[in-house]
Amino acid sequence: MSNYAIILAAGKGTRMKSDLPKVLHQVAGISMLEHVFRSVSAINPEKMVTVVGHQAELVQQVLGEQTEFVLQTEQLGTGHAVLMAEEQLAALEGQTLVIAGDTPLITGESLTALIDFHVSHKNVATILTAQADNPFGYGRIVRNQIDEVVKIVEQKDASDFEQQIKEINTGTYVFDNKRLFEALKNINTDNAQGEYYLTDVIGIFKEAGEKVGAYKLRDFNESLGVNDRLALATAEKVMRQRINQTHMLNGVTFINPEATYIDIDVEIAADVTLEANVVLKGQTKIASEAILTNGTVVVDSVIGQGSVITSSMIEQSQVGADVTIGPYAHIRPDSVLANKVHIGNFVEVKSSSIGENSKAGHLTYIGNADVGSDVNIGAGTITVNYDGQGKYATHVGKGAFIGSHSTLIAPLSVGDYALTAAGSVITDDVATDALALGRSRQVTKEGYATKFPHHPQQK
Repeated sequence: MSNYAIILAAGKGTRMKSDLPKVLHQVAGISMLEHVFRSVSAINPEKMVTVVGHQAELVQQVLGEQTEFVLQTEQLGTGHAVLMAEEQLAALEGQTLVIAGDTPLITGESLTALIDFHVSHKNVATILTAQADNPFGYGRIVRNQIDEVVKIVEQKDASDFEQQIKEINTGTYVFDNKRLFEALKNINTDNAQGEYYLTDVIGIFKEAGEKVGAYKLRDFNESLGVNDRLALATAEKVMRQRINQTHMLNGVTFINPEATYIDIDVEIAADVTLEANVVLKGQTKIASEAILTNGTVVVDSVIGQGSVITSSMIEQSQVGADVTIGPYAHIRPDSVLANKVHIGNFVEVKSSSIGENSKAGHLTYIGNADVGSDVNIGAGTITVNYDGQGKYATHVGKGAFIGSHSTLIAPLSVGDYALTAAGSVITDDVATDALALGRSRQVTKEGYATKFPHHPQQK
């Protein structure tokens, strides 16, 4: 039998107090909707339909052509939302998963187990449930004396007895596809919310004598639906714990996992060491034996084998093997550092390539530059790459020695093995093997300092 899926992503999420659609708020680097989509993909649905509404265009941009979309112009309840997919699915044979787009912690493994349970028990509907210590706000699963599901009752419609039930509805279901759409045509708005509840189809199936089952999650956290910023923070915490545990089991050392923040798509090899307050974002990849010390932030970058990043920030850049960076360095986007490069404290590199074994020890800015191998860049060096209108390139050849406090005014080329004297302002190209000096002659006036108020003779 074929699997299908409907993802509900039409709501505004008023309690989030945000202009952004609720399902697009991020957890561990990607939107909640993307988390749900990835988990749903585990059941290999032949057709997936996402119901959109509030700011539909933004939601569609996130998933693109990976799913079909249907528009719910009025948010009249979950039952009404599912009915929007009637044209795409109603005639098909198989089972359909219905899931909310604000449940980022649900796993593909749990959804696969739910489908398997539904099929093996030959249910017309199967509800994904969980055991809650505090069930307030959730729909309750009402069972009879022989443990069969009788109905789902929403919090606002539940009696005092029903509110004591701790088995809750997670809002995720599997249905016989054709029976789902037949039943949806018979639901009404006779409830406290005045909405078309998807849960009402359970009562319709029970009245018809059809088999309804429930599959209980092992981990209650997976059931979390995010409706406000408090729940979003909880989802973030749980997701990051999962991510960190996975990396630790794969051989990564965490000095303080509770204070290490890693996005879901980050790749880390075995034998990497991460100290506290390390943040790894986006599509970052860390090779084996690298060490990232306290406070390091890496965004969409590659860090090579054995490199040591000390309390520094790296963005959208490539770092080779056995590179040392920091402390307090900033590698800005579109930079490439070859193997064994050293970037020291308070050095900024932007849109530049630096060749193997080259060094910039401290207090330096390298922007829009191509630096060869075995180059030494002295403290306080600046590549002056911007004149207020355009940006220009600096080329430094292999083996060159750039003296401390050199100012290299681009466009400029410094040849192989050339030298610039400390304190020089270099405006013209420097030939291979040449020494360039660009500073004025020093003038010293003996005894002149005695005229100034700070001197003892003036007090």
